[in-house]
Amino acid sequence: MSWFKREDGEYSSGAGGPGPDNGPEAGAKNVRTEGLWVKCPGCRQPIYKQDLEVNLLVCPKCQHHFKLSARERIDTLLEPGYTPVDSGLRSTDPLNFTDVKPYKQRLRKARQDTGLDDAILNAVGQMGPHEVVLSAMEYAFIGGSMGAVVGETIARAVDRARETRKPLIVVAASGGARMMEGVVSLMQMAKISTALAQLDDEHVPYICVLTDPTTGGVTASFAMLGDLNIAEPGALIGFAGPRVIEQTIRQKLPEGFQRSEFLLEKGFLDAVVHRHALKAYLIRALNFLAAPAAA
Repeated sequence: MSWFKREDGEYSSGAGGPGPDNGPEAGAKNVRTEGLWVKCPGCRQPIYKQDLEVNLLVCPKCQHHFKLSARERIDTLLEPGYTPVDSGLRSTDPLNFTDVKPYKQRLRKARQDTGLDDAILNAVGQMGPHEVVLSAMEYAFIGGSMGAVVGETIARAVDRARETRKPLIVVAASGGARMMEGVVSLMQMAKISTALAQLDDEHVPYICVLTDPTTGGVTASFAMLGDLNIAEPGALIGFAGPRVIEQTIRQKLPEGFQRSEFLLEKGFLDAVVHRHALKAYLIRALNFLAAPAAA
């Protein structure tokens, strides 16, 4: 698309004659705009990248919510000065697994691309007046899949919240269990769910924020176990994907099936909250959850 990138020799000074960009140094003089514009997958309109970043990666035209990284989630929700915790854990390759490429190679590539040890970050910090434990998943790390490290890191966040009696907030973004680790990945569902049951016994608040996408074993375990389950607009949330379901039941699914608004209507979610209002909503929810019970 020449609107995004001016091709060599495209400019002419009129009447078909040579222009200033048609000479031997045309390549050096051409204006390049690669990376400055992003096409919104919602409205298909071009957005100036800087405007998108200022708007918390929400399309200013159609309000489509782009994916945020785990670091961006933490920076967006916690006050400056938070403390990263539970870092340094790395997945091994218990099955010596290979599909299109070796699992070890996938792990190395994901670590290089994201700068993370795995698909999760934990932090302790202030959210308004509340000191909280926050766990944010990184979808860019092998689809945010939940292997041994993700499960252990979230379990540690749950234990930390229980021991310190600080509210726990988990931001889910995942394709589900990491099947390259086989049954080890599936065990994390039970491990985290058991830890959350202990947290509930201690009456420590737990809020889960479901983002696009939250699917598979993550949805089937901790993502739906919050005292409050909220989602961003338009997020894909479910166990199996829509295409798999349609092929299984051989029926056309309703419009918007498995999107957050559909799940809210059917009672699977407590709220759908725009990203701009998310932090304020969480603070208000914590005000209610932390209030002493009436006598």
